[in-house]
Amino acid sequence: MNGFFQDKRIVVTGGAGFLGSYILEGLRKRGCKNENILIPKIEDYDLVKMDDVIRMYDNMKPDIVIHLAAVVGGIGANREHPGEFFYKNLMMGVQLIEQGRLRNIEKFIALGTVCAYPKFTPIPFKEDDIWNGYPEETNAPYGLAKKMLLVQSQSYRAEYGFNSIFLLPVNLYGPGDNFNPASSHVIPALIKKCVDAIESGSDYIECWGTGSASREFVYAADAAEGILLATQHYNDSQAVNIGAGFEITIKELTEKIAKLTGFSGEIRWDKSKPDGQPRRQLDVSRAKKLFGFEAKTTFNEGLKETIDWYRANKYTL
Repeated sequence: MNGFFQDKRIVVTGGAGFLGSYILEGLRKRGCKNENILIPKIEDYDLVKMDDVIRMYDNMKPDIVIHLAAVVGGIGANREHPGEFFYKNLMMGVQLIEQGRLRNIEKFIALGTVCAYPKFTPIPFKEDDIWNGYPEETNAPYGLAKKMLLVQSQSYRAEYGFNSIFLLPVNLYGPGDNFNPASSHVIPALIKKCVDAIESGSDYIECWGTGSASREFVYAADAAEGILLATQHYNDSQAVNIGAGFEITIKELTEKIAKLTGFSGEIRWDKSKPDGQPRRQLDVSRAKKLFGFEAKTTFNEGLKETIDWYRANKYTL
């Protein structure tokens, strides 16, 4: 909060999205002027196309780029669109970093994904384990596309002295999340199923897989805080995890959300559907050590906030 952001021009790709809304709020709290927070909207700039990336840099002239924009979804969307997820995520990131390097911008913050880790990574996932195997198959194309930005970040620092950092957030959740059944992640999908079942009078919900896989989740406002702390204080290309440092099975998660929403019906598991990666939990010690980040929001508190937000906004989504 020492004025670092005060006179910086900051481009936030994906700034109109879920995590982006929390990043913008955090920038304003840190004294960044509204006119210096720049969001390249998809209607104006297709960041998959190099000509649009060049035009964005020409028009916006950023000092710092925080690259959040991504083509994302749950297991179903990843299975349906592996080629699209690979190509679009790779081209956006690679071209944005290259043009940032050519223009000698002050800093580039690349967001990776927990999907970049090998399928069978020891718990908790340490950043140095990221190259020790192939990612879980259903989201490997997305995870590998994002992981290439780590290679680019490190090689550009080595050859050009370009200040690019690479952060690995775990699954996000919170108010404002994506509740579209075709592309939502597990928490909003489960909240929607439970709340909608209560309202429709259904006595069961159906969930993918066996429920045995585990996941970790970080509240979006906490993740934004971690990203902004890294933007201000971290200047190296070692990958850094951004998470909350806990693990919960999908079965336990589903039961917890059912309880918090008040859904008391049957939970049916469709075991013909994939579980995805068997376990996920990050080692979050590097973020604490290097830039003082620790997630603050308890899981129950965050889930309650998210459920309340969905109930208040479901008819406008």
